[in-house]
Amino acid sequence: MKYLFAFAGAILLFSCQKETSKEDIIAVEKAFEKKCKDSGIAAGFHDFADENAVIKMGEDSLIKGKEAIKNHFSAPRFQKATVTWNADVVEISKDGTLASTYGKYVWIATDSLGNKKDFKGIFHTVWKKQEDGSWKYIWD
Repeated sequence: MKYLFAFAGAILLFSCQKETSKEDIIAVEKAFEKKCKDSGIAAGFHDFADENAVIKMGEDSLIKGKEAIKNHFSAPRFQKATVTWNADVVEISKDGTLASTYGKYVWIATDSLGNKKDFKGIFHTVWKKQEDGSWKYIWD
């Protein structure tokens, strides 16, 4: 009998958990972008990274790990840079533990003379739900 109550309790707990929606993932993307704007690119990319996150850079190079990502974006050339993006597509795994987004981004770099240059492209981010319910990217 006690197993029946435990089983019923587990079903009730599982059924009360909120499913992940596309709006949830878009909110995470917007919070990530805001962190980059308000605290700097290094802080944004560090704070939203999973411990084992990987970022694909140009020429097929990879930055592996949360601390390496922070170190990369702490370079002087990123101190006056800004980045904005918009997720055009959001997909969520059936079990709600992974999500994928892609869309357009714009990096604006400012050189030492104050000249600005835009770099536009397409991003693809893979998000993983953490044990505490937050989302961190594992691939960008």
